[in-house]
Amino acid sequence: MSEAKFNKAVEIIGALPKDGPVKPSQDDQLFFYKYFKQAKIGDNTTTRPGMLDFAGKAKWDAWTSVKGVTKEEAYKQYVDKLIAILEAAGDEESKKHIEEINAA
Repeated sequence: MSEAKFNKAVEIIGALPKDGPVKPSQDDQLFFYKYFKQAKIGDNTTTRPGMLDFAGKAKWDAWTSVKGVTKEEAYKQYVDKLIAILEAAGDEESKKHIEEINAA
């Protein structure tokens, strides 16, 4: 999986309208977060957030769960997940996004 496809997928996710047909679940959002961090930074070496930072702990745990995953595998997981979500939506905009990713 190429970095160009990954970057296109990141761009598409960032531009998804909040009220559009593609609505990634919280689990999906954590999935994208952990593979984005793994692709961009590598293994999580930060300290786990405090007890009351629930969102921070969820993100930290998600990222830590993919420790050791290569950058290329992180690209693939991220892109494949977005394509699956777009295919499930099945609208014209989603089909266009899939074409953009595949062309990247």
